[in-house]
Parts: sequence; C-alpha cells; structure tokens
Amino acid sequence: MSGTTLPRKTLPSGVPLPTPAQVRQLPRFHHATIGPEHLDAMGHMNIRWYMAFYDETAWGLAEGLGMDLAYFHAHESGVFALQHHIRYLAEVMPGNEIAIHGRLLGVGPKRFHWMGFMLNETHDRLASTIEALVAYADLRVRRIAPFPPPLLARLEGMLGEHATLEWQPPLSGIMAP
Repeated sequence: MSGTTLPRKTLPSGVPLPTPAQVRQLPRFHHATIGPEHLDAMGHMNIRWYMAFYDETAWGLAEGLGMDLAYFHAHESGVFALQHHIRYLAEVMPGNEIAIHGRLLGVGPKRFHWMGFMLNETHDRLASTIEALVAYADLRVRRIAPFPPPLLARLEGMLGEHATLEWQPPLSGIMAP
C-alpha cells in the first residue's frame, strides 16, 4: 500500500477527524515518549496514561491562560473538571512519541469547553481525542464561580484565535459551556 492515501475517518456526525497537519495548527501542551511503565497487559499504552497525559495538557492550557498554581493560590481559586469524553482512535505502542495539542471550543461566564488531540508523532496519526468541560471555582467556598474579567478576556481571546481554524472539531455533541 505504499504511496496509497487512506480515506480520512469520519464520525457518525459526518465531521471528519482532523489530519495531523491540522492538529499541529494548535498549541502543543504536552509531549512524551511511551515507555514500558505506560503499558498494559495488551502491550500498548494503558488507558490510565491517556487521562494522565490529558491532565498535563489541561494544566498547560490553563498556564497558557495565566491560571497556574501561583495564580490559583494567590486568588484562592481553581478549576473543577465536570465532564470528559475520550476517543481512542489508534494504538500507542512502546517507543512511540506523542504530542498533545489543545483547542478551546466554547467559553461561558463560569465554564470553558476544550478538546485535546493526541498525535502519535512516530506514525503521524491522530491516536486519541479528549473533550472536556471545566469550571472555574472559588476554593474559599468550593463552588463554581464566574471567571474574573481578565481571565474571561484571555479565554475569549484564545477562543477567537481557535475559531479561525478552517476545520471543525469532532465534537461528541454532549457538552457545552
């Protein structure tokens, strides 16, 4: 099959999965090489590591918006994950290098909706996606709270940048900010 171009996978919604080149238009928030410690009994990356790597990605996204641990401590705030949807699209094997890129999908006064795209850099293919809904929290009362205006402005700015991409994200259809 050398030289043959395979058709792009399309979801039941009719939205095609993005190509690796399209995903690379987004900021990269995490990179790793899969080692033996990441494997399960089937010899590929265990599902728990997908969530761990996506968690690292979420922290990178938050830090890119100015919400690092120092900010959270100084403002007695944080974020709460409300919902996740992970798609497993292709195996990730030992020795494979992965990169995870993030895209902001929606912003509300208290929540944001984002998607992470795990690329298997070794094989140049989309291995997995995560879609998540995250809420801002006032940790003094441990309740969801509105974003402070400067954070909301940064979120809306990033959303505006990501909205200019010419490809649709492969949404699950079950989340919105």
